[in-house]
Amino acid sequence: MADAEFLSRVQFGFVISFHILFPAFSIGLASWLAFVEAMWLWKRTDLWRDLYFFWLKIFAVAFGMGVVSGIVMSFQFGTNWSNLSIKAGNILGPLLNYEVLTAFFLEATFLGVMLFGWRKVSDRTHFFATCMVALGTLLSSFWIISASSWMHTPAGYVVVDGIYQAADWWAVIFNPSFPYRLAHMVLAAFLTTAFVIGGVAAIYLLRGQWVDKARTMLRCAVAFIALVVPLQILAGDLHGLNVREHQPAKLAAIEARWETERRVPLTLFAWPDEKAETNHYAVDVPYLGSLILTHSLDGEVKGLKDFPPDERPPVKPVFFAFRLMVGLGFSMLGLAALGLLLWRRGRLFDSRWYLRAFALMLPSGFVCVLAGWYVTEIGRQPWTIYGLLRTRDSFSGVDLTSVIISLSSFVVVYAVVFGFGIWYLYRLFLAGPKSAPPRVEPEATPARPLSAAPPAGEMP
Repeated sequence: MADAEFLSRVQFGFVISFHILFPAFSIGLASWLAFVEAMWLWKRTDLWRDLYFFWLKIFAVAFGMGVVSGIVMSFQFGTNWSNLSIKAGNILGPLLNYEVLTAFFLEATFLGVMLFGWRKVSDRTHFFATCMVALGTLLSSFWIISASSWMHTPAGYVVVDGIYQAADWWAVIFNPSFPYRLAHMVLAAFLTTAFVIGGVAAIYLLRGQWVDKARTMLRCAVAFIALVVPLQILAGDLHGLNVREHQPAKLAAIEARWETERRVPLTLFAWPDEKAETNHYAVDVPYLGSLILTHSLDGEVKGLKDFPPDERPPVKPVFFAFRLMVGLGFSMLGLAALGLLLWRRGRLFDSRWYLRAFALMLPSGFVCVLAGWYVTEIGRQPWTIYGLLRTRDSFSGVDLTSVIISLSSFVVVYAVVFGFGIWYLYRLFLAGPKSAPPRVEPEATPARPLSAAPPAGEMP
């Protein structure tokens, strides 16, 4: 029977898995909105303005659900994982507070102008508000990834009476894995949004709806994906080199490597057997593992047998999640390359097989984000703070009954509340990019209260 600690991990995994989908979408969508409004300011055509209002409504719903699920997630640090808060709160607490003070306040300040300011402010002011919201989403990812990365590659700390305290905030924030994980996550968020935009456009074209707007969205999606997927592959490669240096046990689990050896093959598929410490039904490509993981045909990769059994991460979920993420990543690259070829031949919008493929790939970004997150977090086990604090020592000791009740409540409430939110998003997509409200020039607002009164000669 599962114990309270395991169910607490399941609960945190459930909540964070649900939460991460919305920021991953809203980060990219905010930047997309900034791009669309910039195009409207440049071209002044109704098409771009209609697209802005369409995606603005979707952004507002996704952003709201992300905020709500994030607040719920943070409560667990004080309930189920209070020992982590006690030992590392002096470092993690300020980083999360910086996210609120810089990113969330910036988003909250300009979100109202972005949503309701078309009739109240000038075009440039409204565009500035949209850019500030986009910047806020990026700042939010900066601080969250910094805190998470510190737990993977802790740096800049001292231990005082068993409590981790910051000795060098620069080293804490810019810890060894932070730049690679930030780039990888932000690019993943952009690709997630791009595939939603392109997938929605493909569905509209298949149905013959809003053809001009759908063509514009699909062109933008294909061009963006073709540029960003190679950058994401490069970022993933650099991140892998960083993992090899700082978290070798995680890399060994990702590749299901049991023995430390040189000239390592790349295992395309296998069934890892943790009890027997071997792989069954392995499909290997000679030397390619060393070339990818060390950039040398003769490079050495540590095996899991070099680590005590109680310091090894679970192999199967990490191994398969990584291959799912990489497989979808190369599918994205192939889809973008085909799109460019069809675009050049003038058949991008008429090839129904391609439009169907793009529609099927619509959720691929979300799947990649979840798979990558599972690789990162499960691969860190059995540590909460890598090499310093074990997960079992971070647990609060909450009784089993309480955890069962809270986990069951989360599942039910999330199914109802966020199920409705997702259904509403679906309805917005069905409604499509209709004509935006008519543009009205902002009314002049008096600089001083007394200046609002009419001159004496004009009094009624």
